Amino acid sequence: MSFRITGLSPEPFIGLYGLDDAALRAGGVEACIADAAPGFPDRITLCDARPGQRVLLLNYLHQPASNPYRASHAIFVLEGATRAFDAVDCVPQALRVRPLSLRAFDGDDRMVDADLVEGGAVEGLIERLLGQAGVAYVHAHYARRGCYAARIDRA
Repeated sequence: MSFRITGLSPEPFIGLYGLDDAALRAGGVEACIADAAPGFPDRITLCDARPGQRVLLLNYLHQPASNPYRASHAIFVLEGATRAFDAVDCVPQALRVRPLSLRAFDGDDRMVDADLVEGGAVEGLIERLLGQAGVAYVHAHYARRGCYAARIDRA
């Protein structure tokens, strides 16, 4: 089964690019400089920031459902990222190198299944989850810290 992985649209974050620390803090955002790779996975490009690059740490509402599964968490956004990852049958390196939690949701945004997988073997779990009739989409989360990583849909 073909699948499509997408990063976040850069549009909601572009207004934060270039702001000083005080302005960012006023909006609940922190800037930091990546000091290791991997270590700072960008949610737009789905690449890890290179050491020395500035990333923004902010809270993001990744599951805006009006039910108990509504959820937000901290994410990194690479300052200056302008093009979201969007590919069919291709797992980006930032997902590939980490343990993941995949969470399957139905058309009412209710979680119907979930499982853990090493990123290097994620395709099998994607196929199993998307192969279920009631699953509308899957959210990938970085398992160690629980942060939202990307969305996965049938292609």
